[in-house]
Amino acid sequence: MKRVVLPPLVAAIIGLLLWEGLVRSLQPPSYLLPPPTAIAAAARAELGALAAACVTTGRSALAGFALSAVGGVTIAIVLSTSRLVERAFHPYAILLQTVPIVAIAPLLVLWFGVGPRAVTASAFIVSVFPVITNTLAGIRSVDPNLRDLFRLYGASRLAVLWKLELPHATFSIATGLRVASGLAVIGAIVGELVAGFAEGRPGLGVLVMTSYRQLRTDLLFAAVGCSALLGLALFAVVGLGAWLALRRWSPAMR
Repeated sequence: MKRVVLPPLVAAIIGLLLWEGLVRSLQPPSYLLPPPTAIAAAARAELGALAAACVTTGRSALAGFALSAVGGVTIAIVLSTSRLVERAFHPYAILLQTVPIVAIAPLLVLWFGVGPRAVTASAFIVSVFPVITNTLAGIRSVDPNLRDLFRLYGASRLAVLWKLELPHATFSIATGLRVASGLAVIGAIVGELVAGFAEGRPGLGVLVMTSYRQLRTDLLFAAVGCSALLGLALFAVVGLGAWLALRRWSPAMR
C-alpha cells in the first residue's frame, strides 16, 4: 500500500510547496493564480457549498455512469450478434465520442429541460463509448475454437453469450467501466456548465462558472479540485468493485 500511495503523495506535496513558493516570490495578482494556502482557506470557508455541490454533481454523474454501464453493455451485445449489425451501427457509437459534448449540450437542454436530467444525459453520452468498445472487444476476442466447441454440443446463441462470451469479456467490461467512471464526472460538469440547475442546489459546474464570473479564483480552484476528487472517488469505487469481483479469476487483478 505504501508503494502505491506514498510516491504520488510525496509528488503532490512537493508540487504544492513549489507552487506556494513561486506565487509568494513572483506575487502575481490573486485573481490570476492564488497560492494553495488561499485555495485551502476558500475551501474551508465555503465547505458547505462545496460539499452540497459535490453531492449534486455526484448524483448526476452516478446516474449517467449507471446508464452507460447498462446501456453500453447492452448495445455491445446487440452489435456482437452480427458483423452486419456492427458495421451498420458501430459508427454511430463512435459519433457519440467524436462530437464535442459542449456542441450538443444546448440540445440536451432543449430536449430534457434545465436541470439534472440534461446533466445526466451529458454524463451518459460522454461515458458510454468506452463501455461499448471494451465490451465488444472482449466478446470478439473469444477463442473461435471455444465457440465451435459450444456449437458442437448444441449450445444456443443465448447460452454461448451467457456462458462463454460475457464471462470472457468481464475483464474488458471492467476496464471500460473504470474509464467511464471518470468520464461521467467530466460529462456531468460540462452538462452543468450549460444546463445549470432548475431546482435544489447547484453542482460543481455551476459553482465553477459563478466563481469565474466573480473573479474568485481561489474558490474556482477549490471547485476544480473537488471535481477531480469526485472523479477519483468514483474511479476508485469502480476499481475496487472490479478487483473484488475478478481477483479470483484474473491474474491482472491480483
